[in-house]
Amino acid sequence: MEMYKQKGEDRKDCELQILARYNKPFKILSVTDIRRGGFLGLFTKPGVEVEFYFLSHKTNMASMNTYYQPSRDTLTYAADSGAARHRQYIAPDIEEEKRKVLAAANGAKEAASAGKESSQQLLDLFKTLNDKIDKVTVTGNKNEEHPAFVRARELLKANDFSEKFIKKMIDKLRAELSLEQLDKAGLVMDRLVEWIGESISIYKEDAALRDAQQSFPRKPKVMVLVGPTGVGKTTTLSKLAAIYGIGTDDIPAIDVKMITIDAFRICAKEQLEQIGNIMQIPVSCVVNKSDLRKEIDLHSGGTDMFLIDTIGKSPKDSAKLGEMKEILDGAPRNAEFHLVVSAATKTSDIENIMQQFEPFNYKSVIFTKMDETDRIGNIVSALAEKRKSISYITVGQSVPADIRRASVVNFLINLDGFIIDREKIEERFPSGEADQFKWR
Repeated sequence: MEMYKQKGEDRKDCELQILARYNKPFKILSVTDIRRGGFLGLFTKPGVEVEFYFLSHKTNMASMNTYYQPSRDTLTYAADSGAARHRQYIAPDIEEEKRKVLAAANGAKEAASAGKESSQQLLDLFKTLNDKIDKVTVTGNKNEEHPAFVRARELLKANDFSEKFIKKMIDKLRAELSLEQLDKAGLVMDRLVEWIGESISIYKEDAALRDAQQSFPRKPKVMVLVGPTGVGKTTTLSKLAAIYGIGTDDIPAIDVKMITIDAFRICAKEQLEQIGNIMQIPVSCVVNKSDLRKEIDLHSGGTDMFLIDTIGKSPKDSAKLGEMKEILDGAPRNAEFHLVVSAATKTSDIENIMQQFEPFNYKSVIFTKMDETDRIGNIVSALAEKRKSISYITVGQSVPADIRRASVVNFLINLDGFIIDREKIEERFPSGEADQFKWR
C-alpha cells in the first residue's frame, strides 16, 4: 500500500486538494501540524500535513467515513453552486479544480440515490471551494477581476459616486449577471443605468397640495426652505413662487404668499419684496414664532401656498439652528420642510449637511446650481445613503425658467461616459413632465 502526503491550511483544505487533484477515494492515516511558507524562517503560517492512501474500488465505501458520499441535497447544493459561481471571472486553474470536485460528487450520485448517508464534510468542502472562487481569481500569482467590474468601477468613479455606492453596484453585477452577460459591455451599462435610476427617490407633492386646497376648513400648503448659507434659498423660493403663483404649462396658477424670517441679512427682505412686486406676489417678514403663526392664520383664507424663506446658517452652528427652529415652530403642523443644498458640494459634506438639518424633519432635498457641476454621483450617493428624496433641481438665476421638478431621467441623461437609451429609461422611469433637460 503506497502512502502519499499533502500539505494545506487545515485538514479540510488538504482533503479538498486531494479530491480535486486525484478524483478517487482515499483514507487519511495521520495529520501533523507544520509551519508553511515564509522567508528565511520568518513570516510562516500554521498548517497541516496529512498522510493518506488511496482505496481500492472493491472496498466497501459505505464503511469508510473518510470517503464522502453526498446525499441528494448535497448534490443539489453542488450543482447550484456550480451554476452560480460561473457569474465570477474565474481563472482556468481554479475552474478546473471546481470541475474535478463536481465530477467527484456526480460520481457518487448513484450511491447517494441508493440511500447512503450524506456527509456534512463534503458540503463543507464545496463551501470552502466556492468561497475561495467567490473572493479571488488567480492567474499566476496575481489577483484579478472580470473586466466588466473594472470598467464599471472606472465609470462610477468618473461620475463622482461614493465608494460605498460603487461597491453596492459591483456587488449587484456580481450577484445578478452571468459570466456570459458580463462579457456584453452594453448590457452591463444598461443594468448600471437602471440600478442608478432605481436608487433615486423622487418626492411627490401634488397630492399634498390638492388635499390642502380641497380641505375644509381650508388648510393652505406651507413649504419651508432650510439650508446652509449661500446655497440659493431665496432665489429658489422666488422660482417656486413664480411657477406656482404665475403658473406654467403643467401647473395652474394658485394664490401664493412669501414669508421671510431672515430679518438679519442686509437687504434680504428688500430683495424678496422686489421680486414679489415684479410677480405681484405678496411678501411679509416675521422675527419670532408668534408673528409667524399670526401671519399664516391671518391670510389662510385666501392663500393656497405659503413659501417661507429662512436664515442661512452653517450646519455646524447648532445654536443658530436651534434659534431658527424655535421661530419655525410657529408654522402649522402640516408645514413641509425642504433642505436646499448646492449640487457642487462633495458627497461627504452633503451627507453632513443632511444629518445636521435632520431636526427639521425635512421631506425632501432641493439641489441648486446644477450647472456648476459636471457630475451627479455625489448627489445620488448621498440621497441613497440617507434614504432621502429629491423634489426640485435648479440652474442659473432666471425665474422661473431654471427650475424643474426632479426626475430620474434628468439625472440619468446627465451621466458622463454612459451610453443612454433615452426611450428605454423614459419608459422605465416615467416622470409625467413635458421634457427633461441637460444642465451641462
